[in-house]
Amino acid sequence: MTADPAAERVPGLDWDELRAALDADGYALSSAPVLEADECRELVAGFHDARRFRSTVDMARHRFGLGSYRYYSYPLPPAVAALRTATYPPLAALANEWARRLGDPVTFPERHADLVRICNQRGQSRPTPLILRYQAGGWNALHQDLYGEVAFPLQLTVALTRPGQDFTGGENLFVEQRPRSQSRGTSVTVPRGHAVIFPTCHRPVAGARGTYRATMRHGVSTVTSGERFTLGVIFHEAT
Repeated sequence: MTADPAAERVPGLDWDELRAALDADGYALSSAPVLEADECRELVAGFHDARRFRSTVDMARHRFGLGSYRYYSYPLPPAVAALRTATYPPLAALANEWARRLGDPVTFPERHADLVRICNQRGQSRPTPLILRYQAGGWNALHQDLYGEVAFPLQLTVALTRPGQDFTGGENLFVEQRPRSQSRGTSVTVPRGHAVIFPTCHRPVAGARGTYRATMRHGVSTVTSGERFTLGVIFHEAT
């Protein structure tokens, strides 16, 4: 295993295909894994080591769903840090294209370290990558991951366990609300090691009268058996 495996895998993804899927469907599933099976197993095993994390959230206590998640502390596990660094530049290029289409004045920097610096200047200094655990009956309510004034418009999750083998149910859910229209929901099954990329809050959609802003929320359907672990990679920091 290389010290920085994502640096090799991420550039090899078909980013034109991923961008086209995000524009067409509001999400994009990688055709190849971004983490190997042993990396996934290592991250799952690390969930039980409290020293790796800055906080733990019991979802039922806050009425977020049923399950738990833990936000990593710095330094991030090498695989997580590498994945966050490697996926940011192509997503930043898309984020800036989306901002132009929506008429937003924001411009995101090319390097993730510069986005972190901007977050720090706005009082956002806590890391946001997290690992989520669901057992049978677990689920996650529809939500958006916004932690302060600075919010990067794209994020991703990586399946760390095998759907249909380690667990059943537990599909990724995406719901899009377009102006003056009914909501559209989609469920997506993500193979272990693969990433699904989706909007944090909004995305541009082409309409008859120009581009408009569609609101996106994401969640997880009920796990019907087994145990489901997922890595969440959010690019902006939290207050």
